[in-house]
Amino acid sequence: MENNNKSRGFTLLELMITLSIAIMLITIGLPSFTNLIRDSRMTANANDILTALNYARSEAVTRNVQVTILKQGGASKVWDGGWQIFTDLDRDGVLDLDDTLLKVHEAISANYTLRTGGTFANWVAYLPDGLSVGSGSSLGNDSFKLCDTSEDKASSRKILVNRVGRARVEAGTVNSADCT
Repeated sequence: MENNNKSRGFTLLELMITLSIAIMLITIGLPSFTNLIRDSRMTANANDILTALNYARSEAVTRNVQVTILKQGGASKVWDGGWQIFTDLDRDGVLDLDDTLLKVHEAISANYTLRTGGTFANWVAYLPDGLSVGSGSSLGNDSFKLCDTSEDKASSRKILVNRVGRARVEAGTVNSADCT
């Protein structure tokens, strides 16, 4: 019987080569992974807005009353501070004692801006038939512009709402001037 006391591990050279290859792969893949994370966060924020719009429309039809999404704080057309969704029995865009608060969405992340046009300057509402109306006009056509301002090149999403109340998301279609 032979006694084999030889160690069965990695040599220093093998370890150094393995680490070098791992560092090269991480260096190549990290920018793509960072872009993936940024795009995922942008999509999540856009989906929050889209979900709020679809929820308000659904509740308006189900409850047979106007349901309003009211921006919180900030100047007109600036929706960064979050929003409230409520039944709006007197259709004035204000949460009164007779109205029922359905949901509250907190402010969006600090690196993001959310702007809208004149029609949805302060609120957007859905009528019992599912049509949309805004604080600035009886027409319900407008869009929300969501921008990530943390990078030199701002990425964006536009959430479009048409007159019949349908909302959809478009990627990368916002001018950088609309993000401020």
